Amino acid sequence: MQEHWSDYPVPHMRYEALYGDRIVRCFDHRPHNFFGMFATSVAARASHDAVVCESRRWSYAQTDIEVARIAAGLAARGVAYGERVLLFIGNRAEFVFVLLALQRLGAIAVPVGVREQRPGLAFIANQCGARAIVLDAELADRIPDLDDTPELALRVVIGGVGRDSLAALASEPGPAPSPASVRETDVAVILYTSGTTGNPKGAMLTHLNIAHSVLHYQACMRLQPDDRSVLAVPASHVTGLIAIIAAMLKVGGAIIIVPAFKAGEFLRLVEAERVSHTLMVPAMYKLCLMSDDFNQRDLDCWRIGGYGGAPMPVATIDALAARLPGLTLLNAYGATETTSPVTMMPTGFTRQYADSVGVALPAADIRVMDDAGRQVATGESGELWIGGPMVVPGYWGNPEATAASFTAGYWHSGDIGSVDAQGFVRILDRKKDMINRGGFKIYSVEVEMVLMTIPGIVEAAVVGRACPVLGERVHAYLHAPDAMHDDEAVQLHCRSQLADYKVPETITWCEAPLPRNANGKVMKRLLR
Repeated sequence: MQEHWSDYPVPHMRYEALYGDRIVRCFDHRPHNFFGMFATSVAARASHDAVVCESRRWSYAQTDIEVARIAAGLAARGVAYGERVLLFIGNRAEFVFVLLALQRLGAIAVPVGVREQRPGLAFIANQCGARAIVLDAELADRIPDLDDTPELALRVVIGGVGRDSLAALASEPGPAPSPASVRETDVAVILYTSGTTGNPKGAMLTHLNIAHSVLHYQACMRLQPDDRSVLAVPASHVTGLIAIIAAMLKVGGAIIIVPAFKAGEFLRLVEAERVSHTLMVPAMYKLCLMSDDFNQRDLDCWRIGGYGGAPMPVATIDALAARLPGLTLLNAYGATETTSPVTMMPTGFTRQYADSVGVALPAADIRVMDDAGRQVATGESGELWIGGPMVVPGYWGNPEATAASFTAGYWHSGDIGSVDAQGFVRILDRKKDMINRGGFKIYSVEVEMVLMTIPGIVEAAVVGRACPVLGERVHAYLHAPDAMHDDEAVQLHCRSQLADYKVPETITWCEAPLPRNANGKVMKRLLR
């Protein structure tokens, strides 16, 4: 309901035809491309902090210089408009520099989480036809062989030595090319999401998608040029990439990078850098409350605490309010396919509607649909279908998955939820057996497929086990009557094939076959 945002600085909107078959409500005045947002802030905020990481800081002018040098080097090595480049980079300043260098060239950034393993990297590289990868030196042992990824010819190492290092690339002679002329419906970023078949799908985030998402964050969180945001979630995740990196670059704020989240160090950084804005999962806020540092730090500049990925317990909301009365907690809900935010909690409603993820953002359109594709009555539950200018046009090179997941521009979220008469959205369940571990979404089928490759395992089922801190942890049920019941061996095998957060932390070995219904499907409800 748009009246919830009537007092916010929301840009004027109009209907526009997009992507051939969509008519959506768009912001009339908006940035036309990702790099242009950054360039505007360089002109307006040249001497102000843009990126801070550990003991180093870069102003907007200095960041622009770094970006231009890397763009020149990439261009000299053959990276051109529209080509895909993997970013296998952790939370560090170079992630921002390389991301912006690719946007300057009109190339497509493909960030990949640093927990990914060699098979997943090879699939992603081949599926999107990536020409290059930029990676942290400590991740080099996971890079696929050239025989497995023949198109991935350019491999640039951050912290490496020799011609293959980022330092050498950024020292290539010659000026950086002028910023590329891109259309706002061009793809800027591809983010891969897990699929129920085990193969990830590459959601195509366009410049128009990103512009609308950052404008939503700017208006509905009331972000200002002097805001300083902590990047404590992965830069490669849609939240880190859009809600923090892109949003801060748009408003001219500072990105304070946390290489690895530890509550005590995080709180020290919030105090030292006068942080005003965060967007994290609820477990991270709870860990802060549990830290001895929480009551010893001056955190008065912390004014916006966004969260998502899981509900925030009322006890956590109350404890934060008691200690930090100036901190506004705002729940938000979104996905990779929606370029991050779809809903957000208007200021002042978080405690009253603690079971809600907020209301639809100004340009978002949420429909609650039954299994036959019919809208249900207000307050009734069904699958959330989401439309708007921040919804991606589809999946890279995968028309079948696009057709299955989108109808008339609406993305089928797979989440079961409801919208009440006041417009508040509630997420009731996950339609696809998805596990949510501290904000990391895990599809059980992907883990089960890896488990079933272990000799002796006859049946495998993965479910979420409740956890008071992370929300859920991964639990496996295994039926292997003739195999050794060795938890460590199973986990070691999974670690070689899966990101570490997907590895089952606990295992139940079942003497009898797993329970199945009349259709032959494992009854996970009973296992949970």
